[in-house]
Amino acid sequence: MKIKNKKALCIMSGGMDSTLSAYMMREEGYEIIALHFNYSQLTQNKELECFEAICDDLGVYKKYNLDLDFFSKIGASALIDKEMEVPTSGLGDEVPSTYVPFRNGIFLSIAAAIAEKEGASALSIGVVEEDGSGYPDCTDTFIKSMQTSINLGTKDETILEIKMPLVHLSKSQIVQASLDLAVPLHLTWSCYKNELKACGVCDSCRLRLRGFKLAGVRDQIAYE
Repeated sequence: MKIKNKKALCIMSGGMDSTLSAYMMREEGYEIIALHFNYSQLTQNKELECFEAICDDLGVYKKYNLDLDFFSKIGASALIDKEMEVPTSGLGDEVPSTYVPFRNGIFLSIAAAIAEKEGASALSIGVVEEDGSGYPDCTDTFIKSMQTSINLGTKDETILEIKMPLVHLSKSQIVQASLDLAVPLHLTWSCYKNELKACGVCDSCRLRLRGFKLAGVRDQIAYE
């Protein structure tokens, strides 16, 4: 049974992982407060379009869409800097050039402020460690440390739990879990490069396509 005023602030990019996380929070009985960031990423318009469509399907309690223009001034990421090549060679041992410096730390800090204002008890983020891209701000250890810091830096009555239900899942497990919850994966976007048709070759597309292949289902979004 849904507990009245049980709210979860869900960071939602428009991608598969954060979308599944939000649907899992709804399944747990939370009212969803959706939070999306525009940070000058190459596929910003497409991600926002996906976020809006997903919010409509999810039936969110409230949504926030925030512009963070300072990321474009920092640069240092192939997701933002058009002079940098988006990698297509597969994942290696080094942190890829698509890493945006401390992005999730910044996102979580802003999300915590909104969650405190809204009286939310949970904050969800779709980080994936095992099958992810080696980003340092996507680890179980980092997210737990942020939860500690957030609860130290907010009011005594604010007790936030950061939920990261996908952190130890593979992409194929994420696809299967999405199917089990009837998550509209056709509304999600993963490509780092394109907004009309997914490139199919960037690291994010490769992970997504491999996940669908291992799960034994076809991805319904358009690819070049």
